Amino acid sequence: MTRNDIEFDAEGTTLRGWFYRAEGAGRRPTIVMAHGFSAVKEMYLDSFAEVFAAAGLNVLVFDNRNFGASDGEPRYEIDPWAQVRDYRHAITYAGTLDDVDATRIGAWGSSYSGGHVLVLGAIDRRVKAVVAQVPLVSGSANLAELVRADFRAGFRELFDADRAARFAGDPPAMVPVVAEDLFAPSALPTPDSYQWFTETGKTRAPAWHNEVTLRTVEMLGEYEPGSYIARISPTPLLLIVAREDHLTPAHLAIDAFERAREPKRLVILPGGHFDAYVAGFEAASAPARDWFVEHLR
Repeated sequence: MTRNDIEFDAEGTTLRGWFYRAEGAGRRPTIVMAHGFSAVKEMYLDSFAEVFAAAGLNVLVFDNRNFGASDGEPRYEIDPWAQVRDYRHAITYAGTLDDVDATRIGAWGSSYSGGHVLVLGAIDRRVKAVVAQVPLVSGSANLAELVRADFRAGFRELFDADRAARFAGDPPAMVPVVAEDLFAPSALPTPDSYQWFTETGKTRAPAWHNEVTLRTVEMLGEYEPGSYIARISPTPLLLIVAREDHLTPAHLAIDAFERAREPKRLVILPGGHFDAYVAGFEAASAPARDWFVEHLR
């Protein structure tokens, strides 16, 4: 396989990433993938892409707008609907490449982008197979499990104050993605989030930045990708869930899977949310690879 740097236009914003070209002649099936909440492509997406490319699949990996190598303002703001649209721009761009069979496109996402590919599979019929790994399926339910009830009113006051300040021309308020002190403000207030992001940022991804806009958290609470899951069929759906996941809780994803229609498959991994990238990487990547091979080749 070979890997080349790529860039493409997304309604005036340049998104950048990698294109893995699988060996072999002719146009190949292609997987489009981006990372989850605040993460950049160096945070193990190369490992997944290499597994897929070794199986004869091209892979297009890109950084989400406002993050990593991609352009976009305001920096470190996550608008989930803009990210869904950018997946669609990536699919369009992939279709212009000589090595890509535009009739055989797969979509892979993990965590926040695992929710994006549920939406994508339902609304974009260019996608012929979906893999959602440890996905967020309900922003409101997720925040209800992560944020104590007596803290939520305070968040609402902060959101409203930030909205007024931005209207007046002030820069957006910011919040850390993770914090060592679980009672300090952060977007992802779990111990395993702090450990994975800080360690992976140091060892693999110096471009990762421990900050998002406050509005990012507000938009997270409003995002309900699981509401689209019944509409994915007849596109094949693989849902990969971590048994001990308490960041995007396993029971929420499994409940959503029950609402999906065939063809579908559920894989339950041991361990927690971030084990899918590290200790459980093979257990997560192998079924995804096989699902794409089965439904795209």
